[in-house]
This record gives sequence, structure tokens and C-alpha cells, in this order.
Amino acid sequence: MKLKNAYYIMRHGEALSNVKDIISSWPEKGVFPLTEKGKKQAELSAKELKKENIDLIFSSDVLRTKQTAEIVSYELEIKPTYDKRLREYNVGVFNARPIDEYQGFLKNPKERFEKKPQKGETYKDIIERVMDFLTDTDRKYTNKKILIISHQIPLTFIEAKIKDIDDLDIFRVYTSDKLIKTGQFRRIN
Repeated sequence: MKLKNAYYIMRHGEALSNVKDIISSWPEKGVFPLTEKGKKQAELSAKELKKENIDLIFSSDVLRTKQTAEIVSYELEIKPTYDKRLREYNVGVFNARPIDEYQGFLKNPKERFEKKPQKGETYKDIIERVMDFLTDTDRKYTNKKILIISHQIPLTFIEAKIKDIDDLDIFRVYTSDKLIKTGQFRRIN
């Protein structure tokens, strides 16, 4: 995928939902802020990002990403723009439930491209909304360094699409050791 800007992705710092193994999507049904570890992760990444001369920050508007964006924003002195297209995977009726309940419903990533939980979305839905964000953003700006703060699944899809990885190959390429971890960032193009 040819882009006019340099893109960096960053996953939010560790949140209470991560510690409690709760799946927390949109709309937020509980309060799952960053943990102290998550705040420190964001601070460390922010200090490293300062060296990259980031021009713009876009973030999901979910609490844990907003808190991460605020920490990064303070260090970089750039006001973040919140965009709902960068939100976490909408898991519908499994929202604010233990992760293992959801994993029992959809056993493999391939199923998640077509099958959605009640009141939720499919992986194809996520790809559509994050690519809409990326297309809009790349159309508006040129030669900027843009940081996107979001969640593991949306960020994985953004990175995969920029690198022209086919949908069915995404989770073959992005094994658990290659997925972006809490508080991490990386340049993707």
C-alpha cells in the first residue's frame, strides 16, 4: 500500500481489563483504566517517540487509549485527535465478560472474519473502519509522521493492510510473539 505519510502504531498501556482477563470493547461497560505498569509503559514509549519527531497523534476514544494518548501527548506536546474508527473490536454481548467466554464462542481467528457475536462486529467490519480512517488521514496529510494509538486487533489490521498481507494470512504472519504488546510502538512503513 502506497502512503504519503509515515505511520507509527502504539498499543495502549496495560489496563485493568488486561490484568483481570476481561474483554472490554465499545460501548465501555466498566471502568478499566491503565494500571500503574500501563502508565509507566506509556511514559517510556513516549520518551522514545520524542526522538521520532511525530507530527500528529490519533487515538481511539476508549478510556485506556485516551489515557495513553494523554501521557504521550504531554511528552510530545501534541494534542491528540480522538477517532471512533480506532476503537477496540466490538464483541457485542461478550463485552465486559471474561475473555475465555468469548474465545469459546469463536474458536479460531478465521471464523471471526465472517461470524459476529450478537450486537458485535466481524473482523471484516474492523478492517473496513480502520482502513476508512487510514484512507481519510492519508488523503488529508502529506509527509507527516503520524502516531496511531489503539488496540491490538485494529492495529494488527492496519499494519497488515499497509504491508499488503492477505486477510487469511494475517494470523499466520502475526503469531502471538509478533503482535503488538501493551505500551509498545513501532513504525510500520
